[in-house]
Amino acid sequence: MRIIDKAAEPGTTSRALAVQARTLEFYRQVGVADALVAGGVEVAGLNLWAKGARAARVPIRELGEGLSPYPFPLIHPQDAHERLLIERLGALGVKVDRGTELIGLDREAGRVRAVLRPPGGGEETCDAAYLAGCDGASSTVRGALGIDFSGGTYAGLFYVADVEATGPPTDGELHIDLEDADFVIVFPMKGRGRVRLVGTTREAARGGQGLSFEDVRGRAIANLKLDVARVNWFSTYHVHHRVASRFREGRAFLLGDAAHVHSPVGGQGMNTGIGDAVNLAWKIAAVLEGKAPTALLDTYEPERIAFARRLVATTDRVFTIVTRRGPLARAVRTGLVPLVLPSLFRLPPLRRFLFHTVSQIDVNYRGSPLSRGVAGRVHGGDRLPWVETAPGQDNFAPLEALAWQVHVYGDPGPVVEEACSELGLPLHAFAWQPRMRRAGLERGSLYLVRPDGYVALADPEAAPERLREYQKAWAPTSALGGGEARTSGQGDRGPGHRAEPRAADPAGADRHRT
Repeated sequence: MRIIDKAAEPGTTSRALAVQARTLEFYRQVGVADALVAGGVEVAGLNLWAKGARAARVPIRELGEGLSPYPFPLIHPQDAHERLLIERLGALGVKVDRGTELIGLDREAGRVRAVLRPPGGGEETCDAAYLAGCDGASSTVRGALGIDFSGGTYAGLFYVADVEATGPPTDGELHIDLEDADFVIVFPMKGRGRVRLVGTTREAARGGQGLSFEDVRGRAIANLKLDVARVNWFSTYHVHHRVASRFREGRAFLLGDAAHVHSPVGGQGMNTGIGDAVNLAWKIAAVLEGKAPTALLDTYEPERIAFARRLVATTDRVFTIVTRRGPLARAVRTGLVPLVLPSLFRLPPLRRFLFHTVSQIDVNYRGSPLSRGVAGRVHGGDRLPWVETAPGQDNFAPLEALAWQVHVYGDPGPVVEEACSELGLPLHAFAWQPRMRRAGLERGSLYLVRPDGYVALADPEAAPERLREYQKAWAPTSALGGGEARTSGQGDRGPGHRAEPRAADPAGADRHRT
C-alpha cells in the first residue's frame, strides 16, 4: 500500500470539527477511539441565542444513551484528528509520501498506473491493483476518470475562525446565534477560552477578496457577548453541494470530498468520508488477499452513493431553512425555535430520532447485494444494534477482530454451533436480556456480521443452510483466513474499554458466551 499527499505537511487548520458516534464505533474497532475522545470535547449542551440574549439551552450530552457506547457529540478538529491517524499509521509501519502529487493515471487490464510528481520534481510511475481517490473537491482522480460532479454553490460566503475569547460562549458548549445577519455557531475547543467560529457573511459583493476577521466580527458576535482577544487564524470559503455521478471506474474509486460535498449542517462531511473509507478498505483487503470474489468491490458504490445523495439533499434543505432571510424566517428562528426546541428534546422518540440521524448509526445498506433477511427490527444491511450486556461489557467488543462473525442473542443450539465450526465463523452467543429486544434484536435469531459491524444476514430461524448459501455467494469463511477464528475477549470489554484487535486464534472457530 502506498499513500501520497501533495501537501508538504499535515494541515494545521480545519473546517471539519464534529466526530459522530458511528465514526467512533469504527475507530474503536482499530483501537483509536479512546485517544480521539481524550483529545476532543464532549459537548454537554446546545445554546440558542436571539435578540442579544440566551433564549434556550438543550442538554445533549446523553442524547444517544442506550444507543451507542458514544452517546455524546464530540468536537475534535480535523487537523488534530489527521495527526492522530498519521501517528497510528506510523506505528503500523505505513508512511505518507509527502509533497508527492498525482498528475495522471492510466488504466490497463489488471492494474492502475499512477503518474506521480515527487518532491524533487520530474515524474515517476506507480503500478497498483487499485487506486482510491481521496483528493478533495477538486479531485485529480475524478477529473482523470471523466466523472461528472454536478450540483451547485450556495450564495454568500462562509468563514471559519480559531479564536481565544472570553464570555458566555466559552463554557465548553455549543452556541448558535439565530439572527439574520452573520449567522454563527461557536464550537468549544481544547484549551481555556479557545473556540471555533463558523458563520455566514453577506460580503459576497466584495467576492471575499481581502476579507479579515474584522469584516465579520459583526452583530452576531456582539449578540453572543463574545469578547475576542486573539485570532489564531481565519479563512473564508464557498459552500457547494455536489455528488459524483459514479464512485467507481474500473479499478479506481472515489471517496470523501472527491465523491460528495455539501453544507456543514449537522457535521456530516468528514464522517461520511471516513465511512466511505471503512466500507471500501475491508473489501479491497479481502479481495487482494484472495479471501473474497472481486464482485465484492461492486458493492462499494451502491452502498455509499445512495447515502451521499440522500445526505446532500437533506443538508441542502436544512441549510436553506437555517439561512433563509426575511421577517417570517427571522420570527420563526428567533421566537418559535427557542420556545419549542427544548420541549421537543424532552421527548424520547425525538431524541432517539435525532441521534440516529446525526450520529450516522442509522446509515444502512438494506438495498445492497450483501444484505439479506430480517430478524426482529434488524434488516440485513443495518448496523448491528449496540447492547450493553453487563456493566463495562457490550456486544461490540467482538467487532474489534475486524472479521466476519455470527451473533446469537439467546441459546444458539448445537446445529448453529456445528455450522459455524464447519464454516470457520466465530460464534458469539449472548445470554438473552429484555434490553436486546428493545434494541431490535430477536431472541435466538442468527446475525451474520460483516467486518465493518453491519449485519449481512439476519435469519429469525437460525437456519444453517442460509448461512452456507451466503458463504457460497460471498465466501465469508475465506475472508476469515481459511477458517481461522479470532477470540473476542468480550467478557472484560465494553463501552469503557477500547482495545487493540487480538491476534488470531489458530485453534479454530471461537464460541464465546456472555
